[in-house]
Order: sequence, then C-alpha cells, then structure tokens
Amino acid sequence: MGRRRARTLITLVFLAAATAMPAGAQQAGGAREFTVTMDNMVFGRVPTGAKVGDTIIWVNNDTVQHTATARDASFDVRLQPGKQGRTVLSKAGSVAVYCIYHPMMRTTLRVAAS
Repeated sequence: MGRRRARTLITLVFLAAATAMPAGAQQAGGAREFTVTMDNMVFGRVPTGAKVGDTIIWVNNDTVQHTATARDASFDVRLQPGKQGRTVLSKAGSVAVYCIYHPMMRTTLRVAAS
C-alpha cells in the first residue's frame, strides 16, 4: 500500500471514530461526562460545550505518569500509566491545564456557566 493511500485510510478511520463518539454522556441532574486522553505525550481533544457541574474523565494511555493540573489550582489529577481520574468542573471560564512532569503538555478547557 502506498504512503498516500495509507494516510488516507488512517484519516478516514480516525474521522469515523471521532464522529461516532458522543459529545458527552449524560449524568443525573443534566451534568455530562467528557473524556480527555493523554497519549503520545499530548492531551487529546478537550470538550466543547462543557459547563459547570460536568465531569472530565482524564485517561492516561501513556507508559509514564502524567497530571492534569489547572494553572489556577482548581484541580490536580495525578495519573499512573493506564489509569484514569475525574474532575468535576466547579467554575466558569477558561482553564489552562498542563502536566507538571511534562510542561510541554498543555491544553485549555473552556467552561460555561450551567
């Protein structure tokens, strides 16, 4: 298989998987759960439309320890390889998130009021 065809196939598989995933699973009381993976030393796609009261499930798919640490100190989730942890979003606004062990791992959560 040529490189171009392989890239096209990989892109199609990725797009199919991304569109098949729900935006957020509904919890009791209308709150939702969103999953953010850590893989290949980067944070995966963060949710759009997250609100105060929603839960972020952080999943470490790497072979090294990571954290999901809010710069404003609102949460600090430490994860061993293959583990997951949760954060309930408690305030609206833009939250810068990084890994304390790998500072180049950064993302931003945008949280709306509920």
